[in-house]
Amino acid sequence: MEKGEKKTIGARNFLYPMPTILVGADVNGKPNYLTVAFCGIVQASPPMIAVTLGKMHYTNEGIRENKCFSVNIPSRYMLEATDYCGIVSGKKIDKSGFFETFYGKLEKAPMIHECPVNLECRLVDTLNFGGSNEVFIGEIVESYAEEKYLSNGTPDIEKIKPIVFSMYDNNYWGIGEHLGKAWHAGKKFSQNINEDRSESNT
Repeated sequence: MEKGEKKTIGARNFLYPMPTILVGADVNGKPNYLTVAFCGIVQASPPMIAVTLGKMHYTNEGIRENKCFSVNIPSRYMLEATDYCGIVSGKKIDKSGFFETFYGKLEKAPMIHECPVNLECRLVDTLNFGGSNEVFIGEIVESYAEEKYLSNGTPDIEKIKPIVFSMYDNNYWGIGEHLGKAWHAGKKFSQNINEDRSESNT
């Protein structure tokens, strides 16, 4: 592969892909859902996740009040409804009837039945770095999925068909082809390096 000169393109969050999720919280006695792309894993044990929301969002007050929230992973077949939840504010539009809502162990973190995977989260901490956003750290107390979205008891990415987001051109994308198995594909790289070293020493 021909190597070109690297260009500076600015200190921005060029991290791909970004997930597309729906954050759920009860606000003023009703479930509300917000489309979010700033979401990531914090640690494995206990399992924790972070969601970053603009400080002006209606959902935030529900998370603070109830000390919990949900992370719902929509499929590509939910694209229009998912995008709409990011266009309109719960302050003006009642989103409680957009989906079939269910509750789990925490009883106050609304989850979307239509989403293939749901993560029920207890609020652990809120971080404020002085910008326009605040970060909610949640411990995942339970995960939910229908059997049709599982393989060997865990969510199957090909069955879920999640949506990923490109923030810099405002486009949604699907997941592409399978490339290799984690903690396995690298073994071939190691073998090739060792073979190259052996050849160079002969």
